[in-house]
Amino acid sequence: MAKDNLVSIQISAEDQDAIRAALVTLEEKLQPFLIALTKDEKKGIPKMRDKSIPFVDKAIEYAETNSGFVPSYLNVPEMKVDFQAVSLLTEFYRKVENLNTTLNDTILLSGSEAYKGALQFYKAVKQAAGAGIPGAQVIYDDLKQRFERTTTAATTDPPAEG
Repeated sequence: MAKDNLVSIQISAEDQDAIRAALVTLEEKLQPFLIALTKDEKKGIPKMRDKSIPFVDKAIEYAETNSGFVPSYLNVPEMKVDFQAVSLLTEFYRKVENLNTTLNDTILLSGSEAYKGALQFYKAVKQAAGAGIPGAQVIYDDLKQRFERTTTAATTDPPAEG
């Protein structure tokens, strides 16, 4: 059986400001180097995946030591700069991706806990309204709008908790 309160987050105002500042700094520092591609542009370019990394690394090494085989139109120093950028940006990406994953999971869990609490309150208010307790009907009528269907006049209550 799952525990009811797995997350309880209260971030101080000072930490909130520091996090926002760090995110702004991250965006400001990376943005000048980042490029947005369209779907068509992404489709039309060859992609370097994990298996290609050693190939590209070896090709650069060979090109640097065997200049006689390098075509005149190939800029080996620029190829090396691009390859180094992939390595560095991938390092950043993995850290950001991990942060993104854990942020999403934490948002999901926090939202789930808040929604379960709201459903419990809604159920209690519904019972109170059914019992004629003063003030409950107004709250119930307001909250039940969440579960009303717009395509039909019928209303549905939330699924029963189990």
